[in-house]
Amino acid sequence: MSRIGKRPVPIPAKVTVAFDGQTVTVKGPKGELTRTFPPEVLFEQEGETIQVIRRDESRPARQRHGLCRTLLANMVDGVSTGFQRRLEIQGVGYRAQSQGNSITLIVGYSHPVEIPAPEGIQFAVENNTNVLVSGIDKEIVGNTAARIRAVRPPEPYKGKGIRYQGEVVRRKAGKTGKK
Repeated sequence: MSRIGKRPVPIPAKVTVAFDGQTVTVKGPKGELTRTFPPEVLFEQEGETIQVIRRDESRPARQRHGLCRTLLANMVDGVSTGFQRRLEIQGVGYRAQSQGNSITLIVGYSHPVEIPAPEGIQFAVENNTNVLVSGIDKEIVGNTAARIRAVRPPEPYKGKGIRYQGEVVRRKAGKTGKK
């Protein structure tokens, strides 16, 4: 039995969960999320919790049990509190600017790089070097933050680039002179 899959998903107040076959809709104060789950899992609502149950003991059902429970828990967390990822920009002259629903990065290229915000994602720039990506869908928030980081990943010699807040970049020693 999956250790993650057998844990119930708590439903906070102000959050409603509706089931329509394998499609689950979660509504909360921050918004609404809908996802269609695979047919190997079932959902049982017991008061203020939801239990994810496997239809049978087949290999695909066992593989997807914990995944579906985590996806449902992330949907509930997203509509109640939301998710955010912080990015730091390091380097001389490197900066970011927020323009409407897009972000412009100036990170050492001959041109500024503009990244539009996907549906449901908000950008915030603090001190020109800290970028906050926030939204209700954890998958889209993470993918958007990864796309921003991929514009200029941190390099190991000087540490310049875009990194997640708290990310540790292993530094390398540079070339040494002739002896």
